[in-house]
Amino acid sequence: MSTTANLSRQLLIAAIQSTASDIHFSPYKEKVDIHFRIHGKRVHHSSISTILYTKLLSYFKFTSGMDIGEIKKPQNGTYEFRNDDHIYSLRFSTLPIVSTESLAIRILPQSTSMSLDKLFLFPFQLSTIRSWLKHRNGMILFTGPTGSGKTTTLYALLQTFLKKHSYQAITLEDPIEKNLDDIIQVQVNERAGITYDTGLKAALRHDPDLIMVGEIRDRQTAHFAFHAAQTGHLVLSSLHANNAVGTISRLREMGINSLDIEQTLICVAAQQLIPLKGEQHLPDRAAILELLDGNALRSVIKDPFTPLPSSFHTFEQLRRKAYAYGFTDQTTLE
Repeated sequence: MSTTANLSRQLLIAAIQSTASDIHFSPYKEKVDIHFRIHGKRVHHSSISTILYTKLLSYFKFTSGMDIGEIKKPQNGTYEFRNDDHIYSLRFSTLPIVSTESLAIRILPQSTSMSLDKLFLFPFQLSTIRSWLKHRNGMILFTGPTGSGKTTTLYALLQTFLKKHSYQAITLEDPIEKNLDDIIQVQVNERAGITYDTGLKAALRHDPDLIMVGEIRDRQTAHFAFHAAQTGHLVLSSLHANNAVGTISRLREMGINSLDIEQTLICVAAQQLIPLKGEQHLPDRAAILELLDGNALRSVIKDPFTPLPSSFHTFEQLRRKAYAYGFTDQTTLE
């Protein structure tokens, strides 16, 4: 194995052992800093020379199917990495900067799966989410920033749903983060003409009971996803929003009117991940959620400034509750 290939493997294994979700390469004049994204925090791992980084960058671009000679345009690539009996899907992204490129690698484990029971800190929130699965049509939205676990939750929700129901389930994703059994997964590929819009149209002709749209990113996808939910399908999707109430404003920004939101949207789960206290160097994390449904949801749709009922728990209240129960330390409250 070449020196460059060996270094790439060592870096990937170190990131995996650190439970990192991403690797960032930040080039400067005389060195390149390498950071791992661990439980949401960017942690410095090491630094290498620009000469060695150039070789490493070329190696990663080659193995992930990118054009080695192209340095002026952003590129994306994929690669499957095996370590012992575990498989990881790697997503590579380059960004041109002065005289070189930066590189980011997303690490997506394929060999492990998370059940709904292990995702959420508070059991009462899991019970609420399970009750949402009884709906046969409409839309369930998970919102939050990048890295908040929305896709992981959607996957776990799908797998739980299909264990109880023999439904035709289709996902539209960019990228497909994990291969799932008994589910038709469609990779969105705009170069090949498979956009979210064309993929959704094709999915609707495939007689689905349930559709998962990996992420609503623009007005066109938002309108089509709502149309799918209005034609007798249960649609699960994700959206970038800071909190549950803010989700309604984001949908309006995408051109969805209040009547369609009220008639179609079943519920919103805004999600955050918080670190748990533990004896290990790297503590686990669990999700807390602002859950908005029923009369509270309809009230917010009509007036975003309406007072919410006491049964609605904000992120601040949930973090304080987690601290009071001894699940987290005081830094969670900051």
